[in-house]
Amino acid sequence: MSVSALGYVGLCVSDRVAWRRFACDVLGMMPGSSEDRLRIDSRDWRIALHEGGKDDLAYVGFEVATSGELRELEQRMGAAGLPVERADPDLLKTRGVVELVTTEDPAGLAIELFCGLMDRGDVPFRSPAGTSGFVTGEQGLGHIVLSAPEIERFRSFYSDVLGLRLSDRIVMGPVTLEFLHCNPRHHTMALIPAPLPKRLHHIMFEVATLDDVGFALDRCQTAQVPLVTSLGKHTNDRMVSFYVRSPSGFAIEYGWGAITVDDTTWRVGYYDCPSIWGHKLA
Repeated sequence: MSVSALGYVGLCVSDRVAWRRFACDVLGMMPGSSEDRLRIDSRDWRIALHEGGKDDLAYVGFEVATSGELRELEQRMGAAGLPVERADPDLLKTRGVVELVTTEDPAGLAIELFCGLMDRGDVPFRSPAGTSGFVTGEQGLGHIVLSAPEIERFRSFYSDVLGLRLSDRIVMGPVTLEFLHCNPRHHTMALIPAPLPKRLHHIMFEVATLDDVGFALDRCQTAQVPLVTSLGKHTNDRMVSFYVRSPSGFAIEYGWGAITVDDTTWRVGYYDCPSIWGHKLA
């Protein structure tokens, strides 16, 4: 029993106007049904922008395939001693979902498990920047990388309770990053066993073509958006990507071409560096 995908994220941001400009004009997202929401596919929204000074992750929404599986996960969370609450009608309407259960991870981050995020197939996704499309579907929104200083507690929550499975590990100096999946996307989440300035290290969005990556890189440079790293290719998921600094300070990874996981044949990997080439600090 597992969550099926990263469905959405809520961000607490100090400048929503700058964020909308960055997301739509640079990253190629589309405005959602309200000014605080962003689309990357047919779903009504994937990113919510909430006014606030933290400039960090506010909550994470994991999709669950069926109502029955949601009830089973709800029972598992309760048995693990986690705080569990069913969303009231107002929150269901706000999120645009059929069912929703809330809890929190070991750092107190709000975690929402839901079924049935509203689809807007009647309003096709059209990128204002000309991005041909984002890779979502069964792979979900993309991936997030979190600070997890007490790694055993985070591993217990995200793997033992929510059901994410280990893809591989990368040793980076004194820390070993753990990469977890719940669908064919190589990883939906990665955990960094160290305290960081923010809960969120980065969010990754995967686009449909390598040209989409190149055009976005050009737009970053034209708009003078600071790069975090140069273009590069990762060792574990083989993604070609670059990292750019968001208006909130945490990074956005923008990439193409990642390999996928087939749980019937997948073997856990182990690497001693994050990139085959590139990804040089800017």
